[in-house]
Amino acid sequence: MFAERRERLRARCSGAGVDAALVSAPANVRWLTGVPGAAALLLERDRAVLAVAHPSRDRERDDALEELVVPVGQDPAVAIAAAAPAEALLGVEEHDLTVARHRAVAEAAGGRLRDLHHSVEQLRVVKDEQELASLRIAAEIADQALGELLESILVGRSERHLAMELERRMVDHGADGPAFPVRVGAGDHSGRARHLPGDRRVEEGDFLTVSLGACYRGYRASATRTFVVGLAPAEWQVDLHAVVFAAQRAAREALAVGSSLDDCARAARRVLEARGYPPELDEGVGHGVGLDVEEEPRPGALEPWPGEFGKLENRVPVTVGLGVALPGRGGVRIEDTLVVRPSEDGGPELLTITTKELLAL
Repeated sequence: MFAERRERLRARCSGAGVDAALVSAPANVRWLTGVPGAAALLLERDRAVLAVAHPSRDRERDDALEELVVPVGQDPAVAIAAAAPAEALLGVEEHDLTVARHRAVAEAAGGRLRDLHHSVEQLRVVKDEQELASLRIAAEIADQALGELLESILVGRSERHLAMELERRMVDHGADGPAFPVRVGAGDHSGRARHLPGDRRVEEGDFLTVSLGACYRGYRASATRTFVVGLAPAEWQVDLHAVVFAAQRAAREALAVGSSLDDCARAARRVLEARGYPPELDEGVGHGVGLDVEEEPRPGALEPWPGEFGKLENRVPVTVGLGVALPGRGGVRIEDTLVVRPSEDGGPELLTITTKELLAL
């Protein structure tokens, strides 16, 4: 599988007139080799060289990969650039290199560099079945952790305490760790897109928004849910939740082979505007997920990925989510991870299955 991925990158490099590729973005190195934590990969037409801190003893060795042990303190990208053939035109991931590292790589490689233009990220967009299986397990772990938390006592506990407990529960269920720092917002903090959990304690009648995701074998899923704590929800809470629920559902229903994330945002925006709420969708309603929690495709991307003219393809996992927050009162945010599927296969595959109904906990 990994050899086939490397062949696909070699074909891209050959078509662009690039003699060898230096891959330095950690997720890209892992996708091409299956080795977590490896620092850089040099891919030539007839060999692949992996920069490592130690020789492979504790992992299964890939005989197609040569190893270059890089001493502590030396930049792996620079060390492996020096191993490139003399006079070769070397493709590099300029988006991953600082100016100083780019200069050092150029000096080590003899100065002939060309940007790979996110070639590996483009190859990663459409997932194979093994990748999708890992994403399903990541989503299941997050659902399990959230379900257990919802059965516990919440009143009086701080946002930070709840976030830490969710991260622990995901690890207990087999996650590598959280896909990102868990975000919990209570009361007037609820519904915010990137709220960092603090010392605010959960009170009766609060909206409680939880954004979490698990990482399993490197693959990351994401979900967000909003609930009411303790009391039956107030009328304004029921109304606001219904609006966000409908807008998120419209965005999910717009997700199809041949659509785009911008189509999903337009569908959600129509619902919000029809209900009299200003659309808070400047960042779109979703993005791709995989080895990175935010990866291609992204809404409004300058380059038409993954398909022609930016259209989504089969087996592309994405998040679809949005929220509305009322100043001083709180809000609602709902997000799912789904896999794009054709209509003949039943349409989008929902990976995060915890209920989106407004529960009073």
